[in-house]
Amino acid sequence: MKTLFFDCFAGISGDMTLGALVGAGADAGALVEQLALLGVPGYEVRFERAERAGIAATRAVVSAREEKHHRHLADIERIVDDSRLGGRVKSRAKLIFGRLAEAEARVHGVAVERIHFHEVGALDSIVDVVGACVGFELLGVERFVCSPLHVGSGTVEMAHGRFPVPPPAVAELLRGAPVYSTEVRGELVTPTGAAIVATLCEGFGPLPPMTVESTGYGAGSRDYEKFPNVLRVLVGESAGEGAGGDEKLLMVETNIDDASPQLLGHLMERAFAEGALDCFFTPAQMKKNRPGVLVSLLCRPADRERMYALLFAETTTIGARCYEVERRALERVYASVHTKFGGISVKVARSGGRVVGATPEYESCRAAAEREGVPFRVVEEAARTAFHALGPGCLEEPESGD
Repeated sequence: MKTLFFDCFAGISGDMTLGALVGAGADAGALVEQLALLGVPGYEVRFERAERAGIAATRAVVSAREEKHHRHLADIERIVDDSRLGGRVKSRAKLIFGRLAEAEARVHGVAVERIHFHEVGALDSIVDVVGACVGFELLGVERFVCSPLHVGSGTVEMAHGRFPVPPPAVAELLRGAPVYSTEVRGELVTPTGAAIVATLCEGFGPLPPMTVESTGYGAGSRDYEKFPNVLRVLVGESAGEGAGGDEKLLMVETNIDDASPQLLGHLMERAFAEGALDCFFTPAQMKKNRPGVLVSLLCRPADRERMYALLFAETTTIGARCYEVERRALERVYASVHTKFGGISVKVARSGGRVVGATPEYESCRAAAEREGVPFRVVEEAARTAFHALGPGCLEEPESGD
């Protein structure tokens, strides 16, 4: 599965994303041509070489006419819907702006429909977001993962006044994502950049197992003396979850007859955090007729010692066993669908390029249900309906011709 990893050691913005995608191999001419299908005049995009603290990067320069009015979400969605862009480009762009609107609505305590975008509703920001979605499509990206985000420090001047970094909308967008700050002054993560990763990325953490095919560096507007103000993206084939096929895995197990439910719940959370692919408990009848629990951790061979260490540290066991298993998994891709409760991530299973099943992601549905104050099952059903409305061939691979 073609995977893109956002390495945000210097933050992320819309124009940095555009530059990084071109640096990673997206054809600049094709990207500009596709942007023209947006059907909106008054802007210009060009790409130029830049250097940031000794690193050669691509600088995306988006210039647009000055506008005195502010757009609502419906205005931006209308522009995208009326364009001649491809279906997945439209879908991703609308989901990103929808996520932005939801964040702004929570910050200001108003309905999403009443939010009028200031900076992020301007023409250059629309070009940034749509251009990024075009770039993803040109590179064939299906899966997105992001590093912890360096947000910067200090304050930033915005339409409503001066705010600390990260500003309110960015902080809202990055809820649940790992962030950090250093002495580097300035706003390193912009609302546009935050919305892109918050909407598209299935997870935040270290570089996932993948075969890297290309890297790209997108230059930020500021040039620090000893700090490379660039966004790095790595693009390649995922070697981890989602790729599908057969693989050799390990099952690490132990039997416990004196564990509390609280301990087992904590153990499961730690197991997934340490890299377990699955963790489950099976009732077991142990020696001296004691009821117990069989703890099973599925992991990759490289993680065996970490699973052993976890069991010995977090449980009372004094012994564990390990054996090899073979797993066959369907290829999994992630799609984003738009519902009245916001964007929802859907895990789609494919076999031979054909869709064989789709399940709305639990965490995405749960967050939307809590945010909107509706039952979980209502959000889940809305996501299923929205996915099926896309049509059976929306994520199927075309058959190769002669």
